Amino acid sequence: MLLDYDQTAREVVLAIRAHRSQTALSRRLGFRSNVVYTWESGRRWPTGAQVLFACHRTGVDVHAALVTFIGRTPPWLDAEAPWSAEVVAALLRDLQGATSVTDLARRCGRARTRVSRWLSGDTEPRLPDLLRLIEAASSRTVDFVAALVDPEAVPSIAPLWRRVEARRRGAGAVPWTQAVLRALELDEYRALPCHHPGWIAERLGICLEEEERCLNFLRDTGQITAVGGKLRSEAFAVDTRRTPEVGRKLKAHWARVAAERVEQGAPGQFSYNVFTVSRADFERIREAHLGYFHALRAIVAESEPAEVVAVANVQLFALDG
Repeated sequence: MLLDYDQTAREVVLAIRAHRSQTALSRRLGFRSNVVYTWESGRRWPTGAQVLFACHRTGVDVHAALVTFIGRTPPWLDAEAPWSAEVVAALLRDLQGATSVTDLARRCGRARTRVSRWLSGDTEPRLPDLLRLIEAASSRTVDFVAALVDPEAVPSIAPLWRRVEARRRGAGAVPWTQAVLRALELDEYRALPCHHPGWIAERLGICLEEEERCLNFLRDTGQITAVGGKLRSEAFAVDTRRTPEVGRKLKAHWARVAAERVEQGAPGQFSYNVFTVSRADFERIREAHLGYFHALRAIVAESEPAEVVAVANVQLFALDG
């Protein structure tokens, strides 16, 4: 996603201020000078913590906003005030996951030492750099802004937000689109002289009607374009943490696909283990599952060439609910 992060930062501050004067908001934040003017003019920038505090002082439930953005309530969010510098650093580390500091620095165009200090909490990123870092770590700057302010009040974000929401709503209704997009990234598809109806269906084990349904949806939502007689997927993450009901539909869909493949005797790694374990060790296993998933995503991010569309179902649950 291409954003002018300085411009977006100005617009975010304007959206936080809303109907208030710059002077009034500056005083509400505890400043004697009109610091909000310097933020909106780009002469200075607020830190991430100052932005979250400004949201708090203008009536935003920052704790709830961060939970909406993250998709859960991590322990570190309750350890400090949700607008603290410690929470900003913990949020960035959470988004970083298994991504190396070097890769993160390269993606956001900042020095490795500076990014490392932001992640450790030794220094704070200013708002434009906070947005850059969130995008580099998660591709979710739009969701972060939308969790704090009305995205329609941020002109550089608004059209992207509408598109993300349309894709998010549609993902639950047409779940095979996730695999169809990945099929378009296969080297074998890119080597074709032109698009062949049914080629994707054959590679994914779906019917031609489902292939066409998915392609029509992807065209309508701007996720694919025709280039040189073939289809090209547009790089745009669809994250369902803001819409857990859509996430549940997608997880159920891929679990059903796995069950169908097991019943068909299809090749794959299908395993299960029903066991008794202590509550403490259940949490240890859950953390191990999360670690495996992060490691899997890191391998996928670096994998070349693109030869196979695959699904990894990672499931762990207690039968007592």
